[in-house]
Amino acid sequence: MATFEKGILGGFSGKVGNVVGSRWRGKNVMRSLPQRGSYTPTELQLEQRKRFKTVITFITPIKGLLSKYFGKPQGDKSRYNLATSYHLTEALTPIPDGFAINYQKVLISKGDLRGLQQPNLAAAANQALDLTWEDNSGQGNAAADDVLIVVVYAANEQLFQVFNPASTRDQAAVQLSLPAFMAGFEVEVWASFVNQTGKDAAVSSYLGTVTVL
Repeated sequence: MATFEKGILGGFSGKVGNVVGSRWRGKNVMRSLPQRGSYTPTELQLEQRKRFKTVITFITPIKGLLSKYFGKPQGDKSRYNLATSYHLTEALTPIPDGFAINYQKVLISKGDLRGLQQPNLAAAANQALDLTWEDNSGQGNAAADDVLIVVVYAANEQLFQVFNPASTRDQAAVQLSLPAFMAGFEVEVWASFVNQTGKDAAVSSYLGTVTVL
């Protein structure tokens, strides 16, 4: 540590290059930046890193969807922040070398709108998925023109297909066409409704695993 009274610039505070200036006991003081020593993270820190990496890797491709329809922003926490926190605490399963996503707990949207009633999903010919549900328009806040959103995820390929819009609540059925190269892929599927303004969404439904024909 060195002290100085007057220099070409006089006293200063803060970091300049590899030195830090400050005022100590009435004197101008300069000291070099501390050298970063070797650091070994704890087991808990390593675990948290694995948890975070697993979740972020999974949800980043659908960030746009989560940022629109996952709950309501809370203070400085965005919808995407809320989605990240939810999946970190609720949608992870420990495995021998880290963590895996629990697809049954995944949510693509979260809100107070009425969701899908009695959904049924089946694979159809030519890389299509047939989805049906009961039209519950008029029940609570469910409207006939609520927009259906469907997310399809091929886990082995880490590939998402998003259908937005896919249909409307009153249609009660839709056939989703996937790319031809997805034939034989095992996919996870979720669906939800959002209202026409996009300001309210349902808690999404996990529709299960199917193999694309």
